[in-house]
Amino acid sequence: MKIAVTSTGKELTSDMDPRFGRAAYFIIVDSETMEYEAVDNKQNFDLPQGAGIQAGKTIVDKHADVLITGNCGPKAFLVLEQAGVKIITAAEGKVKDIVLRYKNGELKPAQGANVEGHWA
Repeated sequence: MKIAVTSTGKELTSDMDPRFGRAAYFIIVDSETMEYEAVDNKQNFDLPQGAGIQAGKTIVDKHADVLITGNCGPKAFLVLEQAGVKIITAAEGKVKDIVLRYKNGELKPAQGANVEGHWA
């Protein structure tokens, strides 16, 4: 399973970025091996609008099964949900710890967006 976590840096020891569309990076982790890829999100960071939708497309294109972030707006949530990606919001901590918490069943999928659009 591929788990995407919004991140402030490129490592598993980086802090989770609470933003989705304007997160600095996405860390895509293979839940079985803990191998990972850091995906730069700078192309969406300064967009005046649509950052969440574009970031959602990035997550879908990377074939992530799960997204873990702090906050996710309604348009991004819809893009991810329609692609079958499970979305977990209100998480915090180091990327590696968050992945382990998910694997241990401590984090549950969100039922909807937890912020309105254009949250920066």
